[in-house]
Amino acid sequence: MFDQDGSRRWMHFQSALQLAIQRSARKWTFEDFAECFPLYVEEEKNAASVTFNIISDFIEKQDRDDITQLFEKYRVRENIDILHKIVTDAKTRKERGEITRDVWREDLQPRNAVCARTIPVLVAEAARLRETLAQLEEENRELQTQLDDNIQAKDEADLKTLELLQRLEDTYTQWEKLPMDIIEDWTVQTANALKSSNPQ
Repeated sequence: MFDQDGSRRWMHFQSALQLAIQRSARKWTFEDFAECFPLYVEEEKNAASVTFNIISDFIEKQDRDDITQLFEKYRVRENIDILHKIVTDAKTRKERGEITRDVWREDLQPRNAVCARTIPVLVAEAARLRETLAQLEEENRELQTQLDDNIQAKDEADLKTLELLQRLEDTYTQWEKLPMDIIEDWTVQTANALKSSNPQ
């Protein structure tokens, strides 16, 4: 977290934060430590002093590690650098006499300067998202039409299949009603007639 890169605003923020961490870790004094552990301090004065320093160092390191994780999670350095660039650019435009909504003024809050820069970007992004949404909705309509056509074709195929099955069932039922003796006689006669008409 504590490095020499970044904007001047980040460097000031980082220095102030480092000082705050050191002060919070050293806020309790050796006298406070001695009040908490009087017997230990009385018996082991040097060891108690070393223990106090180790605990203070640990608190400082733990605070620094926790803050570093938070800063990485929320990209604090990048955001402070962006804020610094926005404020610096606004001051430069003011010096050149440019008049825009985010021109630097003494009473301008950083949040307002950020909004003046961010809102046009968000408006452009919203327009892009609306366009993408319209394309996706058109694709969805086309897919819905294809799906409806496929469902209709499937329903028609199912209907034809049912009709064919019904015909087959009707034919089978009619076949079952035919007298088998007559069919067998006819089959034998037909076979004999074919043999006699085609002698080998």
